[in-house]
Amino acid sequence: MNHSAIKISHLSVTLSGFFNALQDINVALPEGKAIGFIGPSGAGKTTLIRSIVGRVKLTSGSIEIFGLPAGDSKLRHQMSYMTQELSVYPDLTVKENLKYFATMMGHKNVNEIINNILHEVDMSDKANSLVKNLSGGQKQRVSLSVALIGSPKLMVLDEPTIGLDPVLRESLWKLFNKLKAQGTTLLVSSHSMDEAERCDDLILIRSGKLLAHGSPSELKKNNNTKTIEETFLKLVGDVKE
Repeated sequence: MNHSAIKISHLSVTLSGFFNALQDINVALPEGKAIGFIGPSGAGKTTLIRSIVGRVKLTSGSIEIFGLPAGDSKLRHQMSYMTQELSVYPDLTVKENLKYFATMMGHKNVNEIINNILHEVDMSDKANSLVKNLSGGQKQRVSLSVALIGSPKLMVLDEPTIGLDPVLRESLWKLFNKLKAQGTTLLVSSHSMDEAERCDDLILIRSGKLLAHGSPSELKKNNNTKTIEETFLKLVGDVKE
């Protein structure tokens, strides 16, 4: 039996005083799984993610993470957040970035941590390269490296594979599966429906509303569809806007 890593109750978020970014979201997300937040651009995925990591003021409702309210200082070392934007310093080397963030987080065995993480993301050969001189995919992996510092229980990854080639996407998902096997809970947002098939648990979201929640197989079975994309399109047709 899986415990819930995250419990979201009657969550609504209004941005700029008038835009209903999220509307009455109720869901419990399992621990130790890869959970996909799936929906088109502008669906509300990033707002939901930012709410979970405590960077958005909730209009109503609540979010609990491992039994603590979202944004609680006790969660700081239990979770990490990889944004869509580059979240490292371009004028530092890969190794200097990791050393800076590991030191800021209070870790002692910094060099060992850095070497292990660089090996995990296959970036050891780029350790002394300036981030600004890396390719887009390599920069993504540096951002992911920072999110891996401290072996967090929960990793929140906003579009981590966007713009990556299929080979690199495959290698990152191998890493995600390894982390999951070690007990890490992964939240992965994407607008790619084929990526949804890689997740254990899915939230389908559109226009700030929760369309469905369940495993890929459950969602396809319940909607008599063959793919998550077909499921999503069928559910959209049933939603009253």
